Amino acid sequence: MTRAFDGLRIIDTTHVLAGPFAAYQMALLGAEVIKVESPTEPDQARSQGSDRELNNKEMGTAFLAQAANKKAVALDLKTGAGQDALRRLAATADVFVENYRPGAFEALGLGYEDLRKINPGLIYCSISAFGSTGPRREQTGYDNILQAFSGMMAMTGHGDGLPLKTGAPVVDYATGTTAAFAISAALYQRERSGGEGQFIDVSMLDVSLILCSSHLAGFQWNKRHPEQKGNRYPFATIGCYRASDADLMISASNLRQQRRLWAALGREDMIKSDNNQRLDAHSEEAATLASIIEGMPAAYWEDFFRARGIPAVRIRRMEEALADPQISERPLLQRIEAPGSLVNGLSLPTAAFRMSAGDPMLDFPPQPVGAQTEEILVELGYSPEEIAALRGAVFAD
Repeated sequence: MTRAFDGLRIIDTTHVLAGPFAAYQMALLGAEVIKVESPTEPDQARSQGSDRELNNKEMGTAFLAQAANKKAVALDLKTGAGQDALRRLAATADVFVENYRPGAFEALGLGYEDLRKINPGLIYCSISAFGSTGPRREQTGYDNILQAFSGMMAMTGHGDGLPLKTGAPVVDYATGTTAAFAISAALYQRERSGGEGQFIDVSMLDVSLILCSSHLAGFQWNKRHPEQKGNRYPFATIGCYRASDADLMISASNLRQQRRLWAALGREDMIKSDNNQRLDAHSEEAATLASIIEGMPAAYWEDFFRARGIPAVRIRRMEEALADPQISERPLLQRIEAPGSLVNGLSLPTAAFRMSAGDPMLDFPPQPVGAQTEEILVELGYSPEEIAALRGAVFAD
């Protein structure tokens, strides 16, 4: 079945996580993604992850998570020959993605204005820590740096004043998703504008602030900094409570749900008729709920609240979450079937959506550094002699 981006070619010169994830999302939908790396200093994510042996083989799990469905080409962009090869490759592409410090690719003659001269329809997406404009444009940063800078870490914690980052690199993944959405929008706009390409500027700082949108809007209104609340919410019927054996997250969010919750627990006297009353009664409600919830196991409460239309789940570790039958019913995790591959049999996360006219799919496994270099160079018109002459200085063996 045809997928959304079949027939499109994307040049992915990115590294680590946010940029590679953006290109990966498009590769899952059929785009031909060509990952370009240095033969001597490839994507640093290749040597990072939970398995040291894989790290040593430059196939670390941090890399594998967003590297499937991509061809691998090794070019030394510090050399004129490598730059020329990338220009020839960009001339054949629909999308070009980079996530180096703003100005770095311009200095190599590989910026948007350079590449649009040879490919006016090119969508050029630049991802950086602070964006391509502003006084901090040249500063570098990773997920944790942006969580710290944006205020996200300061508002996260248990109320003891100690900042806390999220367990997962949410800014990286949200930046990759944002970039993929922006590229998709630009491709659609290109279709409507007669084939003209454009420049996309994605800032990880901007994404960090977008992730804090409701807090940001509140601060803009009353200048109150969002403080640490741990697992505490404005309403007591939303929050984490200790059952007799485990922690339970409850989310009786709206007035109807809180009414059902208190009625189910036999505490109709606690029902409130408006949200201001709920705010004022937080301490009393929280104490009442805590004393009730601690009397039974978390699994009991899950079943109890689910039967009454009240969202509630016990806190799960990853292994338990993945063992739930809901996961196997959704094709989020897909298995690599590639006998002989170093990662044959590995299941990888794909995309968080399904499409009836062409689902995101794993087609082939993550590739070693430069695995398709010769194949792509031949396609670009390089002769065997030219490839042989350039290989030692420019391309990976």
